[in-house]
Amino acid sequence: MVSGVSVAAIATFDVANSAQDGIVLDIEDGAAEVPQINAIEGGVNVLVVGSDSRVGQDAVFGDSDSLGTLNDVTMLLHISEDHQNASVISFPRDMFVPIPSCTGPDGDTYNAMSRQKINTTLTYGGLACTVLTVEKLTGLDIPYAAEVQFSGVMAMSTAVGGVPVCVAEDIEDVQSDTFLPAGEHTLEGYAALQFLRTRHGVGDGSDLTRINNQQLFMSSLVRQIKSSETLSDWTKVYSLAKAVTSNMSLSTSLNNVDTIVSIALALKDIDLDKVVFAQTPTNLTDGGVLPAQPAFKDMFTALSNDEAIELSGSTGGGTVADPNAPVTAEPEATEAPATDAAPVDPEATTDPSVEPTEEPDDGVTTLSESVTGQTAGDYTCTAGRTLRDQ
Repeated sequence: MVSGVSVAAIATFDVANSAQDGIVLDIEDGAAEVPQINAIEGGVNVLVVGSDSRVGQDAVFGDSDSLGTLNDVTMLLHISEDHQNASVISFPRDMFVPIPSCTGPDGDTYNAMSRQKINTTLTYGGLACTVLTVEKLTGLDIPYAAEVQFSGVMAMSTAVGGVPVCVAEDIEDVQSDTFLPAGEHTLEGYAALQFLRTRHGVGDGSDLTRINNQQLFMSSLVRQIKSSETLSDWTKVYSLAKAVTSNMSLSTSLNNVDTIVSIALALKDIDLDKVVFAQTPTNLTDGGVLPAQPAFKDMFTALSNDEAIELSGSTGGGTVADPNAPVTAEPEATEAPATDAAPVDPEATTDPSVEPTEEPDDGVTTLSESVTGQTAGDYTCTAGRTLRDQ
């Protein structure tokens, strides 16, 4: 007990000192109140952005001066008010959306645009502009945000001791230098990053099937973090916490150890099958994709109403079911209790004066089949793509 408390105190102090300066978001009701270290009250929306910026990154990723800054990964985490379910929504990088007027971190103002790819928002106005764009697009308030670069992804995958992934067919991608044979792999560091970046080696080679592959990785990561092997290992818990704060650019509302811990506690007891990873439904258009209506609106109406979402579509073309997934035993059938109630006459006329009883609303919205994704409890394998198919 003494050693555990000591490590916790040292980790909290050191993690707090490693946090970077926060990024100011344009939140109408002011900065979110920082809770104590208990599960945060109510629902939570956090936007997580993956930047392709090479600034401060290893030279292996290219010249930092020759490339722009795009949010090629944009994901929204929604935790329900009762902390019983969570959703992670991925926005394709090539989705055309309206971008509102934004003020960048340099103070420059960027005019509103009616149709631009969502991954350009980080270029136009920084993380705050990406948040504002997603808020206008979805109708949700997003008080928390984080931006992660390549090194952050590498650090977090290493902190948990690697992430197990299944590859159904060989992945061969010259562009990202990713070559993985079919089978089971535990990836960390650079290998984990390249697995997430690969596009040509997965599915049909598009960003849409790359998102499927990323959801496979994130599902496995959630299982890894929630496992006893990780949560009971203080070294891994501490390393993960430090990796988050020292390798991410956090909004001012999130740039606090207590806040990060309180959000983590809200996720702690959610069942794996209640953690849903979904990709926004889209239709193809010249040079990219557009939100597919009404399925797109229905998804965010459900989240706005704090309803759990349920998938009815496939996992997408980038993944397939894992044939070696753990099998859950079916509950044993039990005999129905005997009853003395009189049998119901099927020809009896219903009394029109008695109003029918409405079935209770279970607070779950089943999404359109056009929405691809999986839960953290689903075991899937990457649908690899070899060079001969490219």
